[in-house]
Amino acid sequence: MEIQKKIAVIDFGGQYAHLIASRIRRLGAYTEILSNEEPLSQYKKYAGIILSGGPESVYEPNSPTISTKIFELGIPVLGICYGHQLIMKLLGGIVERSGTGEYGPASLELHTSNGNSLLKNFNGGEQVWMNHADEVVKLPAGFERIASSKDCGYAVVQNSSKKIFGIQFHAEVSHSEKGSVLLENFIQICEASRTWGIDQFLKEKIQEIQKIVKPEQKVFMLVSGGVDSTVSYLLLCKALGTERVLGFLIDTGFMRKGEVLPLKEKLAHQNIYLTVRDESALFYKHLKGKSDPEEKRKIVGNLFLEARDRAVKELDLEHGDWLLGQGTIYPDTIESGGTKHSHTIKTHHNRVEAIQKLIEEGKVIEPIRDLYKDEVRELGILLGLEPEWVGRHPFPGPGLVVRMLAVEKTSTDTDQKEIDSYLSTQPGLSGKILPVASVGIKGDRRSYANCAVLNDIGTDWKTLDRVATHLSNQFSFINRVVLLPFETDVKNLTFRFTGMELDKTCSDLLREADHIVESIIFKAGLYNRIWQMPVVLLPIGEKENEKSIVLRPVESQEAMTANFFPMDRALLQEIKTEVQKISGIRYVFFDLTNKPPGTIEWE
Repeated sequence: MEIQKKIAVIDFGGQYAHLIASRIRRLGAYTEILSNEEPLSQYKKYAGIILSGGPESVYEPNSPTISTKIFELGIPVLGICYGHQLIMKLLGGIVERSGTGEYGPASLELHTSNGNSLLKNFNGGEQVWMNHADEVVKLPAGFERIASSKDCGYAVVQNSSKKIFGIQFHAEVSHSEKGSVLLENFIQICEASRTWGIDQFLKEKIQEIQKIVKPEQKVFMLVSGGVDSTVSYLLLCKALGTERVLGFLIDTGFMRKGEVLPLKEKLAHQNIYLTVRDESALFYKHLKGKSDPEEKRKIVGNLFLEARDRAVKELDLEHGDWLLGQGTIYPDTIESGGTKHSHTIKTHHNRVEAIQKLIEEGKVIEPIRDLYKDEVRELGILLGLEPEWVGRHPFPGPGLVVRMLAVEKTSTDTDQKEIDSYLSTQPGLSGKILPVASVGIKGDRRSYANCAVLNDIGTDWKTLDRVATHLSNQFSFINRVVLLPFETDVKNLTFRFTGMELDKTCSDLLREADHIVESIIFKAGLYNRIWQMPVVLLPIGEKENEKSIVLRPVESQEAMTANFFPMDRALLQEIKTEVQKISGIRYVFFDLTNKPPGTIEWE
C-alpha cells in the first residue's frame, strides 16, 4: 500500500516487534516490520526507525546487529531494550552484564530540567516495565542521560541533535505507565502523527484490489468460519462484486458446534452466498493415527488445497483465470518465520509448501495480510458485520484438530523429584508431571515439553501465577502448568495417557465441551473480558479411553504476549460440573501458563 509516512520496526528476534508495531498503528501511524539486514535504500524510505527488543546479548559473538549508517540518514531512531543497548554499543558506549537484572516494574527518575521531546508530559515517578539482564554502563559521545531507575542508570538517553533515543524499558507493554505517551511523542518527532487509520486502509485497499485483479480474473476464497477469512471475503466482494468472488467453506469435521449455518445466513443478509461442502470424512481419514503438531497442520493445509482443487473441477472453474483468496493476517506471516531472526513458532496453515508455491506464482491474494487482529475487527464493522460477531474469540484456521493433543511424553523420576523439591517450599502445594507434551516459546524459540499439574488449596491466583511461572522458567522439561480445580490431592490420582484419535468421536466430545464452556462464559457476561479461551482435549484419564479437558482463558491485546485470566471460583465450579457431565470426560484442568513461556494454543 502507498502510505507516505511509515515507521519501520526492526525485528531482532524478540516477541516484541509486533507489539511495538501494533501499538504505533493504534496511535495513528503505519508501521512495517523489517529485518536488520535490509539495504540502506530500504530504511531510507521511512519517517522513523525503531530497533526492537531481542533475546540475545549485544556483546555475544554473532548477536544480531545493524549497519551504523542508519544513524547518518537523518531519520529519528528509537532503540527499545536490546535496540537501546545495540545503539549504545555501535556508537561507542559500553554494555555489560549487570550485577542485578531488572524484571518487572521500576520507577522513572527524570534528569532533564529543560524538558525533552521524547518524555514530553512525563513528570517523574512513572512506573515502567523492565526485562533485562544487561545494562549500559557508559554512554557514547554526544549522548546524555534523561532518566534512570533504581537499578538502571541509563533508562532513557538521547542525542538530541541527531534525534537518536534509547530506552531500557518496554514502552509498548500496557504495564508501562505512559508508554503510549512516549511512543506518541516519538511519532511526533517523526512528523507522522495521524497519518494512518482503518477507514483510509479500506478506501486504498479497494482501489489496490481492483488494480491487482485483472478484469478477466475471479477469486476463489476459502472461508474458514473465523473472523479473518470472513472479513477478507467481504472486502473482496466489496471491491470486485459478488459474482467475481466465490466463497467456499470446507467443513473439515473440526469446526465448532453450530458454526456453519449461522455464518451462511449472516452473509446472505448482505446478498453474499457462501458454498458449503462437508469434507469431514476426507480429513478424518488422512489424520488417522497422526500426532505431531506440525504434521497435523501441514496435512490440514494440504487437504484444504485438495478439496479446493476438486471443487474447482466440479464447478468447472478450470476454464478461466482464478486467484486463491486467503485470510492471512500480519502476525501469521511473521510467526511462520517471516523475518530472519523470528524463529518459526508454528507453520501457519496458509503457509504450507503448496500455498507458498502459489504465492510465488502470483496466484494468491491476501487482502488483510497487513493488518493486526484488532484492525481486522474494526474493518469488519466498517464492512457491515455486527460488533458481537466480529468480537468473537480468535479460532485456529485448522480448527479443533490443534486442540486435540495426541503426543505422549513420559518424564523421569528425577524430573518429578526436582519439582517435588521446589513445591515442598510452597505450603500445601504438590504436583505431578502429566505424560503429554505441548508447544511453548522459551527465549523466542520453540520448545516442546511436559505439562505439570498442581493441586488446589484454594489459594489466590497471584500465588498460583508465581508458582507456575517459577516451574516453567526454572525447569527446562516443563512448558506449561495447570491447576486441577477443587482437588486438594493430586499425588494419589492416576493420570494415564489414554491416546487420541483425530476422528469424529473425539471431535464431537471436544465440540460439546467447547460449546458448554462458551455458553457459560457468555451467560456470565465475561466473553468480552477474556481475549480468547481455547478448550483443549487431552488424552489423559484414570481409566482406558477417558479424556480430559483443559480450560485456557487468556488476557491479551495482540496475542504476542498473554497471561491467564483469573476466573471467579464459583464460575469455574459451574464450568467443571457441566463439562464433567459429558460421558468420557474425567478431569477438567485450568491452565495457569502465561505467554511466554507457553503459547496460547497448546499446539
